[in-house]
Amino acid sequence: MKRFLSFLATTVTMLLLAGQIAWAAGQTHYVAVHVDSGDPKAQNLALNNVQNITKYWEAKGDKVVIEVVAYGPGLTMLIPGKSKVEDRIVTMSLAMDNLTFSACGNTRRNMSAKLGHEVPIMEEARVVPSGVVRLVELQEQGYAYVRP
Repeated sequence: MKRFLSFLATTVTMLLLAGQIAWAAGQTHYVAVHVDSGDPKAQNLALNNVQNITKYWEAKGDKVVIEVVAYGPGLTMLIPGKSKVEDRIVTMSLAMDNLTFSACGNTRRNMSAKLGHEVPIMEEARVVPSGVVRLVELQEQGYAYVRP
């Protein structure tokens, strides 16, 4: 019995120390940013939010994982040659390994059908089946939701 209690005390102590080490190393925050506007001002605001959120948490020693989800008119931000924020997205993608861009597959398919050809998406982005569903999935995974 003494061995068991000693083992239990040691285990609890190790777990408490591990928790303190994890806390000292900082937290990881998860943020989903919703972009459904074709207005370059709104798209720039979303990108400003991404940079400000990252800067804030990193200054505190925390990490942040951010996914920008674009659908509807907001998809234009991820179309090469049409995007008014293309250069910014390229630069941010190179500089920020905590950042992901997701393009709505439904919107892309509808745009492609209307235009009669496949709408390209920037290589910095990935296509997800549905932008709205992706936002729901991220929130179900504990991501904070931001709609600039």
